[in-house]
Amino acid sequence: MKKTNIRKIYYHIRYRYLTMNNVVIGIALMIGAGWAWGSVEMMQRNFDLQKDVDGKSRQLKLVELKTQNLTYEQRYYKSGEYQELAVRARLGLAKPGEKAIILPPNSEAAKKADVLLMKRPVQAVESIDNFQLWVNFLFGGNRRE
Repeated sequence: MKKTNIRKIYYHIRYRYLTMNNVVIGIALMIGAGWAWGSVEMMQRNFDLQKDVDGKSRQLKLVELKTQNLTYEQRYYKSGEYQELAVRARLGLAKPGEKAIILPPNSEAAKKADVLLMKRPVQAVESIDNFQLWVNFLFGGNRRE
């Protein structure tokens, strides 16, 4: 009995599912799936490469800005204005008519007040969840009256 069941199943599969049309459709689906998979891999690779290019261009821009900044600093240090300020600071000189103000050191009370200000906790800003932000946006909850 088992042999006849196996034959029936084999016959059923062979002549019902393994027809030429089904085989061609199966091969076409495999080719399409391979093509889709390759396309997705290529898009991922292009995305990664574009991310690298963007990172390198940001680094290039940063280096160009640093170079430009250093060029400006170099020109400033060569200028007469900086040289005059540097000489006046080192030698303690002043222009005619300028007066120097010498302040006394901070008192202990002022130092303690600074320490207290630094230790004071920062007040947290109330955070609103995303849904509430959308409700406020859509229905005018942020309107000032």
